Amino acid sequence: MLDQPQWAVGLMTGTVLDGNIDVALLKTNGETIEAFGAYTLSPYPDSTRRLLERTLDEARAWNFEGPEPAIFREAEEVLTRGQSAAVRALVEANGLTMQDIVAVGFHGQTVLHRAPQAGRIGATRQLGDGHLMAGLLGTRVVYDFRSADVAAGGQGAPLSAGYHAALLKDLGSDGTTAVLNLGGVANVTWSDGKGQVVAFDTGPANAPLNDFIRQHGLGEMDRDGLIARSGQVDEARLAKLLTHPYMTAPYPKSLDRFDFTAAMADGLTIENGAATLAAFTAAAVGKALDLLPVRPQKLIVCGGGRRNPVIMERLAERAGVTAVPAESVGWRGDAIEAECFAFLALRTLRGLPISFPTTTGVPAPLPGGRIAEPKPLAA
Repeated sequence: MLDQPQWAVGLMTGTVLDGNIDVALLKTNGETIEAFGAYTLSPYPDSTRRLLERTLDEARAWNFEGPEPAIFREAEEVLTRGQSAAVRALVEANGLTMQDIVAVGFHGQTVLHRAPQAGRIGATRQLGDGHLMAGLLGTRVVYDFRSADVAAGGQGAPLSAGYHAALLKDLGSDGTTAVLNLGGVANVTWSDGKGQVVAFDTGPANAPLNDFIRQHGLGEMDRDGLIARSGQVDEARLAKLLTHPYMTAPYPKSLDRFDFTAAMADGLTIENGAATLAAFTAAAVGKALDLLPVRPQKLIVCGGGRRNPVIMERLAERAGVTAVPAESVGWRGDAIEAECFAFLALRTLRGLPISFPTTTGVPAPLPGGRIAEPKPLAA
């Protein structure tokens, strides 16, 4: 039965902490996509955002050493209950019941991610209580998608490659088009359309720029790129940033949200800092494209960064590639990451791999995710 397309719900909350839970319905069997269902950006309360910000700060101080901070448990319950309510609201608002949903793909909130190094496997931590969500919703929940990959020596990221490749296949891509996701971190997925898929993090995307704007008390982001457009790129600083060894390191490779920070713009005016950070995001993508088996001519861009026209323009200028928003090919740029975890949930239920040697660096294609069956919660 699971080899036939089923309705699933996918959830994503990014490390950029934009204040939204991404929730999407997808009809899929984990290999093909039959239908895009409804999706929404469900805002969470400011109190939850503040709690998550404190949690990220404590996670960085913890750094996988010693007992986990107590705040993890508090944050995990708050976000699990909030995301469960968002799932139910979307499902019921679209004429379905939770019994119509075969599974929820619950990514959780990444609070810390450490890439593997020579002689040391990586580490990753996403907060999300799959069993609590399964009990609240009365449906199967697939969660903790990254741990098995990391334990096997993989990067744990990006996991979106399989879904991006399925989307590209539907377009008939032959390797001349790739997918770029601009979230807190940027990642690219390339596929030759014949089964070869390559994916990795290219560098920072929105996180350093958003943090820089926030530090200057000018809101949560450089909306419409207005601040960056009014500034000048510090070309000398940009050139130095592009010498970072990550830029030319071979894939597979991945980044934590804080591997590249707003400190890259220290000492610059707000306008010039924003311009330089936007240019670095785009130029880092260009370096990444040089590493692919075939350099794509076109990027389909998803994630919040596609809404920053300066970053989109800089991709043409600094990365030497045509960049178009996901909507231009009939995709939903805000929904893709959430859809991905609905897709991966079905793959997990079917025992299909969700990570690969050319995406996360695992030794062989590897299933992942844990399954929580619905059980009534204790009163």
